[in-house]
Amino acid sequence: MRLVVTDESIIAVILMRFEEALIAGGQALGIEIRRDMLDLFKVHYEVLMEFGRQTNLTAIEGKEEVAVKHFLDSLTCSKAIEIEDDWDVVDIGTGAGFPGVPLKAERPSLALTLVEASLKRVRFLEHLVSKLGLSDVEVVWGRAEDVGGMMHHRENYDLAVARGVAELSVLAELCLPFVRLGGAFVALKGPGVEGEVSKAMKAMETMGGCVENIVRMSLPWDHGERSIVVIRKEVSTPEKYPRRPGIPKKRPIA
Repeated sequence: MRLVVTDESIIAVILMRFEEALIAGGQALGIEIRRDMLDLFKVHYEVLMEFGRQTNLTAIEGKEEVAVKHFLDSLTCSKAIEIEDDWDVVDIGTGAGFPGVPLKAERPSLALTLVEASLKRVRFLEHLVSKLGLSDVEVVWGRAEDVGGMMHHRENYDLAVARGVAELSVLAELCLPFVRLGGAFVALKGPGVEGEVSKAMKAMETMGGCVENIVRMSLPWDHGERSIVVIRKEVSTPEKYPRRPGIPKKRPIA
């Protein structure tokens, strides 16, 4: 009897291994991966692999690597700060939806805003949100410097999140204007973040924030070290910040 291998069977095997990596990796990190989360993550993964090469969404393609470095890495936010179900969350420079979409899957009652400067990625995100059937999710096309000055977004969020898209001194100016007083900004960074935090102290203070906590974690199967920096918003950000697009990166506050 001849064994016929179809595209559907190959995809089924890939998704099974992706699911196994999520469950095992979640257990290693002490993060519960529920059945409903798994279902959403598998769809996210399929859409990411389908569109990724066309839109330069990710250079990571291996099943285990994507499961750990994108999905589980995103969920480490919850190990550093207790996120309430009714919070308004903004993910700045979200790219392919990380960490915002996995956090939404973990806590479906969150109101989530995804800010992305690339129109191609915005189109991907709109398709992804529709495919996942997510409610209370807004996709915003724009630079953080511009969106952070808009009345609808300025100091309107309980939590801002960003993965290592820039130095912390730059991220402080881009992200803290979104956060309301008493809220927090969580930056997912790599190892050896102490020097970066030290250089960013002036920028954080200027934006009204201060470091509350730094949580260090090892991702499963030697996929790297993470430093999760929690910055609490204590004072309102001066109106002149953030500066116009490009300036925070070109001339960071130091």
